[in-house]
Amino acid sequence: MGLLSIVIWLPIAAGAVLLAMGRDGQVAMVRWFALFAALVSFLVTLPLISGFDAGTAAMQFQESAAWIARFNVRYHLGVDGLSLWFVPLTAFITVVVVISAWEVITTRVNQYMGAFLILSGLMIGVFCALDGLLFYVFFEATLIPMYIIIGVWGGPNRVYAAFKFFLYTLAGSLLMLVALIYLYYKSGGSFDILTWHKLPLPGTVQSLLFFAFLLAFAVKVPMWPVHTWLPDAHVEAPTGGSVVLAAIMLKLGAYGFLRFSLPITPDASHQWAWAIVALSLIAVLYIGLVALVQQDMKKLVAYSSVAHMGFVTLGFFIFDSAGNGNELAVSGGIAQMISHGFISGAMFLCIGVLYDRVHSREIAAYGGVVNTMPKFAAFAVLFSMANCGLPGTSGFVGEWMVILGTTKVNFWLAALAATTLVFGAAYTLWMVKRVYFGSVANDAVKALTDINPREFVMLALLAVAVLWMGLYPKPLTDAMHVSVLELLRHVAVPKLN
Repeated sequence: MGLLSIVIWLPIAAGAVLLAMGRDGQVAMVRWFALFAALVSFLVTLPLISGFDAGTAAMQFQESAAWIARFNVRYHLGVDGLSLWFVPLTAFITVVVVISAWEVITTRVNQYMGAFLILSGLMIGVFCALDGLLFYVFFEATLIPMYIIIGVWGGPNRVYAAFKFFLYTLAGSLLMLVALIYLYYKSGGSFDILTWHKLPLPGTVQSLLFFAFLLAFAVKVPMWPVHTWLPDAHVEAPTGGSVVLAAIMLKLGAYGFLRFSLPITPDASHQWAWAIVALSLIAVLYIGLVALVQQDMKKLVAYSSVAHMGFVTLGFFIFDSAGNGNELAVSGGIAQMISHGFISGAMFLCIGVLYDRVHSREIAAYGGVVNTMPKFAAFAVLFSMANCGLPGTSGFVGEWMVILGTTKVNFWLAALAATTLVFGAAYTLWMVKRVYFGSVANDAVKALTDINPREFVMLALLAVAVLWMGLYPKPLTDAMHVSVLELLRHVAVPKLN
């Protein structure tokens, strides 16, 4: 068992242990065990960063063993610059989620903590899988714990939201399974993703495969117009579920574009890039306007996530007139994915802190929170500024790189994309003004108490991450640089036969 296997299966095994404890297990012991397991799971990801060679685009830390030998299905793992940072990000967010639920979740605590640990391992598996069937198993398996988290610990309409989340994402993935089976036979009986990257596929076949992958990944991102499941899922999910859903699960779809759509169907990616760019700009513009009229804080941040993820897909599919991708835009898209993981998770945690005290997510229920919760308000305003793309925070890095990269291709597309900075500032600052500033609005706000040490720790961890990436993104961009160049070189090579 190599390092990647430990990173994947350690949280899954710990989650299974928590489930086996049963409902009558000691709650304190369950919480401490979950925190210990989450911390260890994060710590074992750090050697991936320290031992990663940023000078090569080759897969590193590879593991390969026979899994289903009859069909040549292998347990094949590896990471490159495109996937490296998502592994520690997932483990880090899991630590924060466990801390956030410490005093909030009081029923079925072992099942709640176990579900998140298992989900963490499955999501890391998606980022590490180099076998097509293994990727599909991890990709689909992530639905189960999230479905349970929303359906059991969610709000009043949790069953509806859980079903909608499950059906949307499952239905979108069925065509991807057909595409994987086709590639298996086309490659002579191999599920090896790296082998699929070298297949010379006809143009029509590439287009069909491209749309099969697009449906699966677009729902997961989610892209407009298949985004409608996301606000419902966020509103009904418990705080931890919203954090993981926004911070990690949305990235699974965007990562699929990097690992499947672009390298396997490069010509179709060029041919249909205009459609992806158009959908991305609609997400940036239209969804930004939708966010402006939201009265529920969770819905506002959920729609904000759709708009910010539009930047990611725009960066991935912006090609110049010669058909060359843009390294700055693609790197910016990946940086935006990492940054959004920190910021969206922090925004939902802040909403959770308020909800735990007032039991309302309506913006109108608050006002003047800074007067009674000054420490908390400082964190909340920091994360809100990062959500606006303020320089010095992680939110600025990815968006600015995508805008600069797009400018090199088409100034007017970049100008349209840049409007999200205006809309983002509008809806975020509108919420901040009404919730945090001004005089104390009502007795509920007057009775608020500031964050306790547990809440301070979880918000401080994310604040450090947001500022670190905003002030010094070099380790992030250095690790992905060579892999992004190799991806663009591969996509630029015609594969038609």
